[in-house]
Amino acid sequence: MLIRLRCIAKGRRIVNQGELIEAVIKNSGLSKRDASAAVKAALEEVGKALKKGNAVRTTLGTFSIYKRGARKGRNPATGESIKIKASKGVRFKASKTLKDKVNRRRS
Repeated sequence: MLIRLRCIAKGRRIVNQGELIEAVIKNSGLSKRDASAAVKAALEEVGKALKKGNAVRTTLGTFSIYKRGARKGRNPATGESIKIKASKGVRFKASKTLKDKVNRRRS
């Protein structure tokens, strides 16, 4: 499972899972194999909890599930009306700690 931490703003880098693993190696002293296993296991557990309908709270913030109702849409190519099935989505609400870290001004 390839996870990408995305930055929406144009022109910004995207940190991928491999770079995240390298950062864990640098900051923890774990071997590449152990760091990779730890990151993958953590992400897998977040996915499993969300699939069960549970929210996941970390020091970064809270991941939660929300439901999108069924609705009518329009095929942009043909203009034909279509039915869009109900589905679930994932939300992330950043913690105050993360917001403060992101908004900290450089001295």
